[in-house]
Parts: sequence; structure tokens; C-alpha cells
Amino acid sequence: MTAIIGRAAPGPRNNPSDGKTHANTPSSRRRINVLGAIGHVLLAAWALLIIVPFIWVFLASFKNTTEIFSAPWTLPDHLRWENWGRAWNKAHVGRYVINSVLVVSLSTAGTMLLSSMAAYVLARYRFWGNRLIYFAFVAGIAFPPSLAVVPLFFVVKNFGLLNTYTGLILVYIAYSLPFTIFFLSAFLRSLPSSVAEAATIDGASHTRLFFSVMLPMAKPGLISLTIFNLIGQWAQYLLPLVLMAGAKDKWMLTQGIADISTAAGFEADWSSLFAALTISILPMIVMYVIFQRQIQAGLTAGAVQ
Repeated sequence: MTAIIGRAAPGPRNNPSDGKTHANTPSSRRRINVLGAIGHVLLAAWALLIIVPFIWVFLASFKNTTEIFSAPWTLPDHLRWENWGRAWNKAHVGRYVINSVLVVSLSTAGTMLLSSMAAYVLARYRFWGNRLIYFAFVAGIAFPPSLAVVPLFFVVKNFGLLNTYTGLILVYIAYSLPFTIFFLSAFLRSLPSSVAEAATIDGASHTRLFFSVMLPMAKPGLISLTIFNLIGQWAQYLLPLVLMAGAKDKWMLTQGIADISTAAGFEADWSSLFAALTISILPMIVMYVIFQRQIQAGLTAGAVQ
């Protein structure tokens, strides 16, 4: 009797299936696989919508007008590089490319410098009005350029910067700051504070801490946002159209391509037009291919730290 009483009552056995979640059941796995397959199909369709038009434009840049309209989906008889030369010289695409490179490079550099400084202060320092300033910057994302294009025109005109590179660069920077500050401040906020504290103990000033410690740590995010700003400013059409309409020699590439398609009327040079379109698209594609690893690292670095 003592042995029976002293014997421990058998406890409930651990059933491995008790910890199985609903997501691991066969029906849930099948549902997840179906959703994944649908997602892949949608992504493939989206990729085709992007890639097929570009391939068509690229092939059309080597055709003549007869081939473009009679056999749009066939390969050209031979590569007509003279279409590209005609677009570069006769249509002045070369000059428009140089103008765009000058404006976009300077505006992107100014955007990244000013936005990184503002985002660093808003993300790493606490002071009265911090959130107010931050939300004032973020509110700029909600206002597209088309909403303020008329008052913007008169503001630039009153400053005497109409039809100048300086005016267009300043406007590009102003419209790029909200987006860049919003994402860069979140990235800088995720950086470890121990490194900054160690640098401060070693006697680093606020300027030295920002340029020598924090910016190198934020390199992935800076590269990603730089590429996004380059692409957005390179493809901008409305702002140059309004602010640079009176200086044709200073037109951006988007203005030049639009002029090619409208200036000749019914005698439009379609071959040079498609060549100009290809010239405008290729730099951004090449840049993304070169920096795609840095872009992906910048988009995910803030989430894993």
C-alpha cells in the first residue's frame, strides 16, 4: 500500500502534436502554397508589363519608320546606329542629357547632404519641437508638385531664378527632402547608440560624430535613397516644363524627348524618338544593376538591427 501511495501519479504525456499550430496543418500549407503561386504569377505579369514595352522600344530604335509600323514585333533587318546618332546630334539629345546629368547630380547631392543632416538631428536628438519639425517635413510627401506648380512658378520668378539651373536644382531639393528625411530618419534611429557614445567619450564633436561615425554606418540607406532620388529627378517632367520653358538650350532630357515627338508634326522621326527614349532609360537601368545589392541591403538593414 505504501508503495502504491508513494508512487507518483503519472502525469500527462507530452503530445508533440499539441504544439502544432494551425499554420502547420496540411490545409494551411496548401493555402499558403496557393497564395504563393498566385503572388508569383502576379509578379511575373507585372514584370512582363515592364520589360516587354522596353524591349519593343529598344528594338524600334534600330528600325526605320516602315519597319516600326509594318512589323513592330520582329527584329530589325540590321542595326541602324544612325538613328541613335541622329537623335544625339540632330535632335540635340546629347545636350539635353548633359543638362539633366548636371542638374540631377547637383540636386541629388544637395538633397542627400541636407536631408541626412536634418534626419540625423531629428532621429538622434531630443529637443522641444522635434516632432513638430519632423511631421512638417513628412507632410510634404502629401503634396504633389502639380498641386503647387502655379505658386511655385511665381516664387521662383520673384527670386529671379526662372529659366536657370539654380532655380530648378533648389526646387528639386525642396521636393525631395520630405521623402528622404522620412526614410533616412527611421534608418538613423535604428543605428546602435553605443558607437556614438564611445565616440563622444573619446572627444568627438557633434560634426565629427556625424560625418566620421554615423554617416559611414548609414551607408546602405544613403545609397538606396540616392538611387531613388536619382531615378525620380531624372524622370521629372512637370517641374522642368514649367520652370525652364523659356530656355530651350537648358532643357532637361524629358523636355527634349517630348519636343521630338511634337515638333515635326506628321513627319515625326519615329526612329530617332525611340532611340532618344532608349538613351534616357538605359542610364537608370545600368545604375540599378550596378547598385542593386546596396539597394537591397539598405532596404533591409534597418529592419534587422
